[in-house]
Amino acid sequence: MLHKMKSEIALLGRHIQVLRAVYEHGPIGIIKLSEMLSLPHHRIRYSLRVLEQLGYILASPSGAVTTERAHTLLHSLNEDLDDLVHLIESIRDRSNT
Repeated sequence: MLHKMKSEIALLGRHIQVLRAVYEHGPIGIIKLSEMLSLPHHRIRYSLRVLEQLGYILASPSGAVTTERAHTLLHSLNEDLDDLVHLIESIRDRSNT
């Protein structure tokens, strides 16, 4: 049951890693992102496609750039992740009783 969740969290981690790289180094292309993050081109391309569909990045002639929505997400990311950690901890606590 948790295998799928672990896989989704790993994928989310990669998307956030790519988003942060675009935020810090954009505009940036697939090849440069692939080299910078040591990830294959197809994984970078997939993450960029997902991030674009969600409105976090835009394609430009010079490469991917972040949107205001990405800035908002990255600004609150640590708080949101802390909330998830607390939720998971509460599940673990309830299962130990």
